[in-house]
Amino acid sequence: MSDMSASASLAMTHLVPLAKELDEDKVTPGVLGFIVFAVMALAVWGLMKSMNRHMGRVDFPEGESEPRDAGVSNGAEKRA
Repeated sequence: MSDMSASASLAMTHLVPLAKELDEDKVTPGVLGFIVFAVMALAVWGLMKSMNRHMGRVDFPEGESEPRDAGVSNGAEKRA
């Protein structure tokens, strides 16, 4: 029984650094993560540029508005 625990302990001491190395590789995004992020950034930039262009083309007719005095309403002007 003690022989089994000694071999398990020995295996664990050799596998812990290897497992630590594998865990660090799993959590880093790497080149693929950078490529995905760069593609998404380019897509957002393109969409914003397109939106700016489309919003610049929007033209709506503005009706002529009558200037109003701050304290006088339309009803009071008609009675006077």
